[in-house]
Amino acid sequence: MSLLRLLPVLISFLLVAAHFFRSGQVIFVTLVLCMPLLLLVRQSWVPRVIQVVLLLAAIEWLRTLIDIAQLRMHIGEPWMRMAVILGAVALFTAASGLVLRSASLRAWFTTPRD
Repeated sequence: MSLLRLLPVLISFLLVAAHFFRSGQVIFVTLVLCMPLLLLVRQSWVPRVIQVVLLLAAIEWLRTLIDIAQLRMHIGEPWMRMAVILGAVALFTAASGLVLRSASLRAWFTTPRD
């Protein structure tokens, strides 16, 4: 398993952990920071779980984008740049789950340990 191939997944988990830390949700921070440890388990269900969690994280980024954009529009502050940045983070987070579909990583999770 190549650590370099998993870098987008790890960065996504760090970003969402920082997001939850900023809002004081320590339980979610702990859960998100433990998710990469699942990558050490060589079971076929692991990539799906990671992909679902990354998809939920992307939805959380979109929810945050909407909340902040509405607040900024209400008070008359600029919001477009923030929306582009958070939209890009949401897209990166969702797309990082596709890394687990590569042939080498699929082989890692389907090959039984000897």
